[in-house]
Amino acid sequence: MSDVPDLSSDDEHYEEDEWQEMETSDVSVTCLFCTKNFSTIEETVAHCEEAHGFNLNSLKIKFNMDCYSYIKLINYIKTHKPNSDEIMAATKPLWDDEKYLKPVDNDEWLMFDFDTITEKPTSPKSYHANVENGLVTLSQPHFTELQRTIQALTEQLKESQTHLQMAKEDMVKMKESMKSLVDGGPSNNISDSTVIVDCVSKVPLESDEGYFNSYAHFGIHYDMLSDKVRTESYRDAILNNKETIKDKVVLDLGCGTGILSMFSASAGAKKVYALDQSEVIYHAMDIIRENNLENNIKTIKGRLENTQLEEKVDIIVSEWMGYFLLFEGMLDSVIYARDHCMKPGGLLLPNKCNISLVANGDVDTHKKLIEFWSNVYGYKMNCMKSEVVREASIDVVPAKHILSEPCIIKEIDINTCNIDTLNFTSNFKLPITNDGFITSLVGYFDTFFDLPQSVSFTTGPHKTPTHWKQTVFYFRNCVEVKKGDVIEGTITCNRQKTDVRALTVQINVFGKVHKFILS
Repeated sequence: MSDVPDLSSDDEHYEEDEWQEMETSDVSVTCLFCTKNFSTIEETVAHCEEAHGFNLNSLKIKFNMDCYSYIKLINYIKTHKPNSDEIMAATKPLWDDEKYLKPVDNDEWLMFDFDTITEKPTSPKSYHANVENGLVTLSQPHFTELQRTIQALTEQLKESQTHLQMAKEDMVKMKESMKSLVDGGPSNNISDSTVIVDCVSKVPLESDEGYFNSYAHFGIHYDMLSDKVRTESYRDAILNNKETIKDKVVLDLGCGTGILSMFSASAGAKKVYALDQSEVIYHAMDIIRENNLENNIKTIKGRLENTQLEEKVDIIVSEWMGYFLLFEGMLDSVIYARDHCMKPGGLLLPNKCNISLVANGDVDTHKKLIEFWSNVYGYKMNCMKSEVVREASIDVVPAKHILSEPCIIKEIDINTCNIDTLNFTSNFKLPITNDGFITSLVGYFDTFFDLPQSVSFTTGPHKTPTHWKQTVFYFRNCVEVKKGDVIEGTITCNRQKTDVRALTVQINVFGKVHKFILS
C-alpha cells in the first residue's frame, strides 16, 4: 500500500491552533469613557448606555449610520477621548472623515456587529419623582436622562419639520408643472418643466442610487480592468507623460477601484482626489492603502454634483464613456467637474472623442435574433420581432461581416462641449465595400488623449474588442447592397426624458424611420 502524503500545510495547523487559542483566551473590553473592563462587548455597550448615556441606537437613527460610520465613531472617540455628552449632543457627525476609518486599536469594539442594533424608536421611559410639600423633584441622574430624551426628541421633530417643508415645496412644484400641462400653456412653459431632468446634476441623489449601485459589484470592475485596450491606454497616457502630471492636483472622477488614481500618483501627482458614489470606494480605500499610496490619494465617497472639493484641480481624469459613447450620461459629470472643479487652463483626460457608424452584414446572427420568432416550436411569434429590433444590442461584431467604410457622425471636444452634446442629428454616407445584405448599422467610438506623448484607442469592429463591444442597431428586414453603392441616411440621438442616463436613437435610412432605445 502506498503512503498517502499529508496535504495539510503548516499554515492550516497554525490557523487551527491559533483559533483554539483565541476561543480559550480571556477577552477584556474596556469602556470608551472610563477604565472599567467587561468580559463581552455586549456588556460594555450596555454599561456605556447605563452609566454614561452613550446610546448607539439613538446615534444610528439620528445620523443614519452604517457600519463604516460606526468604525469612524469608535476611532474618533479613541483618538480625541470626548465625553459621552459631547457625542450625544452633536448636531452633526463629528467623526465623518475618512481618516477615522484607520483603526486606532485592534480591539473588540471594532469587531462589534453594528447592524444588530435595532433601528426603532426608544421605548417611553418612566421617571421616579419625589413629592414633598407639593413640589415634584427628580434625582440628578433621572433629570439628566430626561434632558437628553427631550433634546433627542426636539432634534427629531426639527428634522421631521424640515422634511415636511421640503415635501410641501416639491408638491407645489409638481402642481405647477401639472397645471401647465393640463392647461396647455405655452410650449416654453412645458420646456421649463422638463428641464428639471435634462442632465444628471438635476437628478436627486436618491433617484440616482440605482446607477451607482450597478458599479458596486466585482464583475463589472473585473471586465473594465481586464480590458487591456482601455486600461493600458489610460496607463500609457498618464505614465508616458509624467512631466505633464508631476506636482499637479488630479481629480479621478468615478474612480472605481482607484487604478487611474494610482497611475496618477505613480506619475508624480502632488495630490489625487479619488471620488466615487458607489460602495466600491471602500474597496478602493483598502487597495490604495495596500499599495502605500494613502498619503498621495484622498478617497471621497459622493456624487460630484453633491460634493465640495477642498481645492480646484489641475487635471481631471475619468473613464466616463458608456455604450455608444454617450450612454449612462456620465459626460454630464465631466462637464460639471470641468466648469466647477478645474482651474482655468486645466487638462482633461481624455479630451476628445468621436462616434462612427458602419454597415453590418451578419445574416446568421440576424436570423438567430429575429427570424427565430417566425417559427417557435411550430408557433408564430412575429409580434416579438419589433420588440427585438427596438432595443439596441451590445455585441462584438466580427470584422469579416463589415460591408462599408465607416462614417464619423459626432465629434466631441471635452474642453468645450456642453450637456446638449447628447442631443444631436447627423447625416451619414456609407460607401459599400462588399456585396451582401445589410442587417444592421453598428455604432462605436474612438477616444483621444492629446498630450506630448499622444495616445488613442478605438472600440470599432476592425480592432481588438473592448468591454464596450459595439452598439448594434438591427433592422427587421435585410437590405441587399452591391460594392460601390453608397448608403445615405440621418441619425438622431436624444437623451430620454424619463431617464437622463438613457438614450433614444432614430435612424432614417432605406426610406424608413427606425427607432431604438439604449436603457
